[in-house]
Amino acid sequence: MWSNVTAAFEKAFALMGEGNTLLNEIVATTMEMCVQSSLYAMIIGVPIGALVGVARFPGRRAVVLIMRTLMGLPAVAVGILVYLLFSGTGPFGKLGLMYSVELMVIAQVILITPVVAGFTETAVAPAYDAMRDTAAGMGLNKAKIALLAVNETKYQLVATYLFAFSRSIAEVGAVQIVGGNILHKTRVMTTAIALNYNMGQFSLALALGIILMLIVLGLNVVASALQAGLKKRNG
Repeated sequence: MWSNVTAAFEKAFALMGEGNTLLNEIVATTMEMCVQSSLYAMIIGVPIGALVGVARFPGRRAVVLIMRTLMGLPAVAVGILVYLLFSGTGPFGKLGLMYSVELMVIAQVILITPVVAGFTETAVAPAYDAMRDTAAGMGLNKAKIALLAVNETKYQLVATYLFAFSRSIAEVGAVQIVGGNILHKTRVMTTAIALNYNMGQFSLALALGIILMLIVLGLNVVASALQAGLKKRNG
């Protein structure tokens, strides 16, 4: 039993060391999807979160509650929704985006944007409240105070991006549905791991799993370093 496990890990590390073409292709497709989706989610989510964080209006608590509820969107539900919208019979079917990296990015943006907006609101709101009276006494308008609050939370926003990227790279349900896990086109690390496991090809699955864990570990190390630097700065 243990010999089989050892052999599988040896083959996995061999695949990583030899620069396997299929392995590199899957990793490259994954990175393309994750970089795009996380950046688009930041572009959309940060302004929404910052606006909710600094605005004071009737129903704000309800908006925050809805936003935080959307942070827990089931990936499979998002995948089904996007599939229905972009399939041949859907309202956007004529765009021909089914089973493409572009549609996988769209699904991921829908999934990740509420997370970015929620984290941004949580970071910006306290910063805005802390500086609001002092900044107003200096004659700054609300827009400038809001920009100062966003600037004050820049380290949290970097950590938010890293979390969004981690969420994107580890997600499997939505991209499986809208991407189809097509070889040489839409196959990413998570869907490839699931497929190769089901097929009994444990070496490639393990290699991809190790690479995935190393990437996530690296992101967590950077995020932890940023948080430590922020505490040191504030302390």
